[in-house]
Amino acid sequence: MGRIFGNLNLALALGIVLLLATMFGLHGDAMGEGDYAHWWLRFFHVIAGVLWIGLLYYFNMVQIPTMPKVPAELKGGVSKYIAPEALFWFRWSALATVILGVALAETNPTGRYLMPALAFEQGYRVIGLGMWLGLIMAANVWFVIWPNQKKALGLKPADDEAKAKSARTAMIASRINFVLSIPMLYCMVTQFYLPE
Repeated sequence: MGRIFGNLNLALALGIVLLLATMFGLHGDAMGEGDYAHWWLRFFHVIAGVLWIGLLYYFNMVQIPTMPKVPAELKGGVSKYIAPEALFWFRWSALATVILGVALAETNPTGRYLMPALAFEQGYRVIGLGMWLGLIMAANVWFVIWPNQKKALGLKPADDEAKAKSARTAMIASRINFVLSIPMLYCMVTQFYLPE
């Protein structure tokens, strides 16, 4: 047991095996149907979104509030090893979530809804608002948070004053995403279950 769960790759492989067993056990008869590919898109969109928003919540609820309490001699462990790795997964899961969301909206078996949603047409206003919030958040990740974090973490040359300013800018942008994530998640979860 320790060998499997102590190794990230083996644990991931086990999760995939369990996914396939669950998938074929519950929906094996639907595998040949055309709509099943759409459900794969939805599944991976949700997985990418969970990773993205999970890291957003980690940064805002754990790392940002805890860093001032970390002794100076230990801060390098976070800024050199943990934060860059977390930011790698953070930015790429944001992009994957957006790409998969667009694909999901454009391949919906009951009709494409990307443009109607983005235009807030009747019947798509809730998901449209969720999409716009997600797009704003993803742009914030790539064009505000990541460039500023590169400076703050010393991944891009900057003096101490610029690093401090960049750290503050990245934190504020991250906090904005944290706030926007709450109504965004509400829109994503309720679109197809509550009337407008």
